[in-house]
Amino acid sequence: MVKHTVMWKLKSENKAENAIEIKNRLEALLPKINEIKSLEVGINENGGEYDVILITAFESYENLKAYDSHPEHQKVRAFISGVVDNRAAVDYEY
Repeated sequence: MVKHTVMWKLKSENKAENAIEIKNRLEALLPKINEIKSLEVGINENGGEYDVILITAFESYENLKAYDSHPEHQKVRAFISGVVDNRAAVDYEY
Protein backbone atom coordinates (compact mmCIF):
# COMPACT_ATOMS: atom_id res chain seq x y z
CA MET A 1 0.00 0.00 0.00
CA VAL A 2 1.08 3.57 -0.71
CA LYS A 3 0.21 6.69 1.26
CA HIS A 4 0.12 9.99 -0.59
CA THR A 5 0.05 13.04 1.69
CA VAL A 6 -0.13 16.63 0.44
CA MET A 7 -0.26 19.86 2.43
CA TRP A 8 -1.09 23.29 1.03
CA LYS A 9 -0.50 26.81 2.26
CA LEU A 10 -3.31 28.91 0.81
CA LYS A 11 -3.15 32.47 -0.45
CA SER A 12 -4.67 34.88 2.05
CA GLU A 13 -7.46 36.04 -0.28
CA ASN A 14 -10.61 33.98 0.41
CA LYS A 15 -8.57 31.50 2.45
CA ALA A 16 -11.42 30.02 4.48
CA GLU A 17 -13.72 29.65 1.47
CA ASN A 18 -10.96 28.12 -0.66
CA ALA A 19 -10.06 25.62 2.08
CA ILE A 20 -13.66 24.40 2.16
CA GLU A 21 -13.81 24.28 -1.64
CA ILE A 22 -10.60 22.24 -1.80
CA LYS A 23 -11.95 19.82 0.81
CA ASN A 24 -15.26 19.40 -1.04
CA ARG A 25 -13.63 18.93 -4.44
CA LEU A 26 -11.10 16.40 -3.17
CA GLU A 27 -13.69 14.40 -1.25
CA ALA A 28 -15.85 14.28 -4.39
CA LEU A 29 -13.04 12.34 -6.13
CA LEU A 30 -13.46 9.23 -3.97
CA PRO A 31 -16.44 7.76 -5.87
CA LYS A 32 -15.05 8.90 -9.24
CA ILE A 33 -11.54 7.38 -9.12
CA ASN A 34 -11.47 3.65 -8.41
CA GLU A 35 -7.75 3.59 -7.59
CA ILE A 36 -8.29 5.58 -4.37
CA LYS A 37 -8.61 3.17 -1.44
CA SER A 38 -9.08 5.89 1.19
CA LEU A 39 -9.14 9.66 1.22
CA GLU A 40 -9.15 12.13 4.09
CA VAL A 41 -9.00 15.92 3.92
CA GLY A 42 -8.43 18.18 6.91
CA ILE A 43 -8.51 21.93 7.36
CA ASN A 44 -6.01 23.20 9.92
CA GLU A 45 -7.83 24.90 12.78
CA ASN A 46 -4.75 25.70 14.91
CA GLY A 47 -2.77 27.95 12.59
CA GLY A 48 0.65 26.89 11.46
CA GLU A 49 2.46 26.72 8.16
CA TYR A 50 -0.09 24.72 6.15
CA ASP A 51 -3.85 25.16 5.86
CA VAL A 52 -5.16 21.98 4.21
CA ILE A 53 -3.95 18.38 4.24
CA LEU A 54 -4.86 15.44 2.00
CA ILE A 55 -4.12 11.87 3.04
CA THR A 56 -4.86 9.16 0.47
CA ALA A 57 -4.07 5.47 0.18
CA PHE A 58 -3.48 3.39 -2.95
CA GLU A 59 -2.65 -0.26 -3.54
CA SER A 60 0.46 0.64 -5.57
CA TYR A 61 2.52 3.44 -7.06
CA GLU A 62 0.92 2.57 -10.41
CA ASN A 63 -2.50 3.31 -8.93
CA LEU A 64 -1.18 6.58 -7.51
CA LYS A 65 0.03 7.51 -11.01
CA ALA A 66 -3.39 6.63 -12.47
CA TYR A 67 -5.02 8.91 -9.88
CA ASP A 68 -2.53 11.67 -10.58
CA SER A 69 -3.30 11.69 -14.31
CA HIS A 70 -7.07 11.10 -13.99
CA PRO A 71 -9.08 13.92 -15.69
CA GLU A 72 -11.23 14.51 -12.58
CA HIS A 73 -8.11 14.92 -10.44
CA GLN A 74 -6.63 17.28 -13.02
CA LYS A 75 -9.70 19.54 -12.70
CA VAL A 76 -9.28 19.72 -8.93
CA ARG A 77 -5.54 20.28 -9.29
CA ALA A 78 -6.20 23.24 -11.63
CA PHE A 79 -8.41 24.90 -9.01
CA ILE A 80 -5.96 24.24 -6.19
CA SER A 81 -2.97 25.59 -8.10
CA GLY A 82 -4.75 28.92 -8.44
CA VAL A 83 -5.32 29.41 -4.71
CA VAL A 84 -2.11 28.12 -3.08
CA ASP A 85 1.21 29.72 -2.20
CA ASN A 86 3.07 26.56 -1.24
CA ARG A 87 2.74 22.77 -1.42
CA ALA A 88 4.51 19.87 0.26
CA ALA A 89 4.00 16.17 -0.49
CA VAL A 90 5.25 12.82 0.78
CA ASP A 91 4.62 9.37 -0.76
CA TYR A 92 5.62 6.18 1.05
CA GLU A 93 4.88 2.48 1.23
CA TYR A 94 3.38 0.99 4.37
